[in-house]
Amino acid sequence: MIKTDILIIGAGPTGLFTVFEAGLLKLKCHLIDALAQPGGQCSEIYPKKPIYDIPGFPEILAGDLTKNLLEQGKQFEPGFTLGERAETIEKLEDGSFIVTTNKGTKHHAPVVAIAGGLGSFEPRKPKIENLEFYEDKGVEYMIKDPEVYRNKKVVISGGGDSALDWSIFLADIASEVTLVHRRNEFRGALDSVEKVKELKLLGKINLITPAEVTAIHGNQNVEGVTIEKEGENILLEADHFIPLFGLSPKLGPISDWGLEIEKNAIKVDTLDYQTNIPGVFAIGDVNTYEGKLKLILCGFHEATLMCQSAYKIINPGKKYVLKYTTVSGVDGFDGTRKEAPKAVVQAID
Repeated sequence: MIKTDILIIGAGPTGLFTVFEAGLLKLKCHLIDALAQPGGQCSEIYPKKPIYDIPGFPEILAGDLTKNLLEQGKQFEPGFTLGERAETIEKLEDGSFIVTTNKGTKHHAPVVAIAGGLGSFEPRKPKIENLEFYEDKGVEYMIKDPEVYRNKKVVISGGGDSALDWSIFLADIASEVTLVHRRNEFRGALDSVEKVKELKLLGKINLITPAEVTAIHGNQNVEGVTIEKEGENILLEADHFIPLFGLSPKLGPISDWGLEIEKNAIKVDTLDYQTNIPGVFAIGDVNTYEGKLKLILCGFHEATLMCQSAYKIINPGKKYVLKYTTVSGVDGFDGTRKEAPKAVVQAID
């Protein structure tokens, strides 16, 4: 039996940041994740994808963000159960929980934080004949290593942030990048849309809208695609076709835990992101509430507020006074202490 203060289900960015916020409150964390390594999608699906909306980082690769979060939380000595899926939850008479994985590993904690991102997921695939034949032969649904596309002709389909961001990123790597979207308008960040248009004017991206990829050509590997635009067919040479239409998320066993679910996400109270089961919280992309934004930044905020309520559950009647790390420094579980710079302390005093 693994015992901890906060049991975190999901070791993506939100789950990893929870370790740090809980550590500031002297709370111990243990994380369960079905993947074999921490980081969630950032490690498994797009470690080389640039992220632009993390405060203090104009640009950071998803894999590097994971490394930084692990380093930030390391001083608080989190535990990990990796390569196992949280299967069942049992609430005990004292209000604490036992969570058992698909491999039978049991975890006991007074607080459970579900930070499972989108849960288990599959890429949404376009309806193109013989699409499956070309999978791993030039058709990819996610980009793990951009170097695979160096000096290659790449066609990307989609109108969201992933399609825009990867088109921008690969413009300096691939010999030719073509972005195809069925509408003239995009769903992604406005600044990414403007950047794509700017790269089009510079001749670094071919932008074809409104249009769709309707066929793939090649004997063994992808050699070209057919693009239908306003009733006309365009045959384009290509080494890779990357449809980025998002993921179809599934909550998996968590959906059977008696939680209130809405549109495949867990409903929470925005006071502290607690679910309808007292002591069970949901943070990050896995939750839903009015005004919800599925951003890593928002997950960090939710984790911070959740930890404050977790402290009260674990330490009933004990008052915690919020201290700024710029003043108080950070005490790690290993006995080390990072002091705040004196100049900062003096300025605040």
